Amino acid sequence: MKILVINPGSTSTKMAIFDDDRQVWTAGAHHPVAELARFERISDQYAYRRDFILSRLQEAGIPLCFDAVIGRGGLLKPLSGGVYAVNERMRHDLVNATMEHACNLGALIAAEIASRCGCPAFTADPVVVDEMRPEARISGLPQMERRSVFHALNQKAVARRHAASVGRRYEDMNLIVAHLGGGISVGAHCRGRVVDVNNALGGEGPFTPERAGTLPAMQLVELCFSGRYTLRQVKQMVCGRGGLAAWLGSNDMITISARAEAGEEPYKTVVSAMMYAVAKQVGSMYVALGGKADYIIVTGGIAHSEHCVGLLRPQVDYMAPVVVMPGENEMLSLAFNALGALRGELEVMEYTGADCRQGMVMPVEG
Repeated sequence: MKILVINPGSTSTKMAIFDDDRQVWTAGAHHPVAELARFERISDQYAYRRDFILSRLQEAGIPLCFDAVIGRGGLLKPLSGGVYAVNERMRHDLVNATMEHACNLGALIAAEIASRCGCPAFTADPVVVDEMRPEARISGLPQMERRSVFHALNQKAVARRHAASVGRRYEDMNLIVAHLGGGISVGAHCRGRVVDVNNALGGEGPFTPERAGTLPAMQLVELCFSGRYTLRQVKQMVCGRGGLAAWLGSNDMITISARAEAGEEPYKTVVSAMMYAVAKQVGSMYVALGGKADYIIVTGGIAHSEHCVGLLRPQVDYMAPVVVMPGENEMLSLAFNALGALRGELEVMEYTGADCRQGMVMPVEG
């Protein structure tokens, strides 16, 4: 099966071709900020990104002849995990998404290229996958529902790949998957559904190389109303300039990990604290699974660091065996999903635009 994978990022566009699960070609580039600045909205970049992909294929002499095209998932309505056919409803919601991100263009471009070569267009496991059980959604304030925003694509793909490697079905296992990257998400995978997970983008869970994670609520409220910071500045502290970036002035995990391993302070203590926070999050997901986890999978870019994994492993390996599957693997994960759909191993679902969170228990008035 010949599969074209499309992955638009904030300032980059990546593409790859797979023969079954083997990558045979890849290309991409970081787009100059000045070039992107001429577009008022990210949706206005559609033709620019599409033409970039088509020109790279043409330059490589690759004809538009694929068995499937799959694009990175965008900010759709919350939905269950899996592979989705790109339909008209999905295209409408991506074009009109209230939150703008380049990932919204992935399925749109995939659909156009697929139509040119007469093959199906898919997307899979966008960040808005929401399979949380009802009690996991409820916070201490009715005005603040807990939301599922996490690295669904990589978490689901590594979980399926590991299940296959031990001769079992993902849908028959209980797994804890910790994605450690610029953002950190730890999910409780209960028989194929992520029943609880920290909101990796919304200020919840462990602090990360660039995100603050869960903060003391009263101190955060006082900081917000201190008059010293604007709303924008506080949001940047929470997501973008928090975590290691705030403590150490850098989010470069290769350098930070090396300096921590050498015993240099404050790198050693702060990195140790981050991995301690990850371990506590793994523990909470262990509780979410009723203390029955088959494996703990550690993935993401930070999983390449033997030092960081070495700090985490002894804090969690008494719960379940630890398996390390480093890297974000977005391209492989997308290809893996498309191949499963083409082979009939994964169900191809229909996007309806219905919010899967509907039916949430509402608080009693008075």
